[in-house]
Amino acid sequence: MSVHVIGAGVAGLAAACQLTEAGHHVVLFEAAKTAGGRARSHYDNVLGCRIDNGNHLLLSGNIATLAYLQRIGAKRSLTGPAEPIFPFHDLRTGKSWTLRLNQGGFPWWIFSRRRRVPGTRLHHYLGLLKIRRAKPSDLVAPLLAGTGPLYPQLLELLAVSALNTSPQVAAAAALRSVFAESLDLGGYATIPRYARAGLSETFVDPALNWLRERGAEIRLGERVSELNPAQATILAVPPWAAAELVPGLTVPNEFESIYNLHFKYSLPPGEAGFWGFIGGMTEWVFAHSSVVSVTISAASRYADMSAEDIAAKVWSEIASAFSLPPEIPVYRAVWEKRATMQATPAQMARRPKTRTSNPNLMLAGDWTDTGLPATIEGAIRSGNAAAQALMSNLNS
Repeated sequence: MSVHVIGAGVAGLAAACQLTEAGHHVVLFEAAKTAGGRARSHYDNVLGCRIDNGNHLLLSGNIATLAYLQRIGAKRSLTGPAEPIFPFHDLRTGKSWTLRLNQGGFPWWIFSRRRRVPGTRLHHYLGLLKIRRAKPSDLVAPLLAGTGPLYPQLLELLAVSALNTSPQVAAAAALRSVFAESLDLGGYATIPRYARAGLSETFVDPALNWLRERGAEIRLGERVSELNPAQATILAVPPWAAAELVPGLTVPNEFESIYNLHFKYSLPPGEAGFWGFIGGMTEWVFAHSSVVSVTISAASRYADMSAEDIAAKVWSEIASAFSLPPEIPVYRAVWEKRATMQATPAQMARRPKTRTSNPNLMLAGDWTDTGLPATIEGAIRSGNAAAQALMSNLNS
């Protein structure tokens, strides 16, 4: 039976692969001329090279993502350190340090001053236990108020990056789900990984090739404006598009932006290839072969600033951290205004389930109720879940 998958972002690609592997004929629709959604790459004429629309840091505990990449033959396109290490630079003190987790399940790294966050003591880490008991109404910042310097030097950055929402208003339960599959499991689940060449080269192009080789139809640049209730369909589009196609569907309706800057500059990759920045506008810095890429989450707070002012501020922080020339290199700014849903308690409660009232229609996307915040891992899980649910109905 032919199955329609509408939307060729990561969620739609994952669903299409799952269905195709099970023997279904898939027709994949994408309104844009290129697939990938928010996980894509393109050639930039200003920089003279390919860049990603943003940076995505994966972890070794992202089992759905790694299984997806294994299926499409792209797992080796990831790179990163061999150990669970995370380098940081504190702009307030000018000091650099590295969080070094141990591989095993028991976190003995917190007993070592050389491995844990500078200035923290053992009792500060006990405050993390509050996250495990987080209720749907609990907020990140108030809940973690008793963790001392651990919060401003690590947890605040982790929270805003994972949830793309200010910790002052973000749901602690969403952060709990992230920690449950990473820090809580130990260092073996927190080894960082990122795309070596580009997001399209890792998540998109191998999937499209894999699908085409197995007979799937790929229809890029073809928008679906109406659903056929009798047609087996997985709807993997943004929430606002899903709400237009499915009358009465409740979806998240408040969103947050992500700001990405790509500077034409070659920076030695250091031990990990990336750094977290504390105490400034810059949050994560990735050293690619010819570009330094910066990601700033929950970027709506900077909406009144010009691109020039943001670039100047960010480069001044990078130059200070790495003793680089103060002159700003050629750069490209990419501001995703509706990058993800806000991870507030109210918006989390608006996430729909995979199944709809129509047994022929399933939903997929990082904005659905995946059990995770809006991440690549959540998107891929949603695509897998939608495919499984639809096949279950088709086989019944």
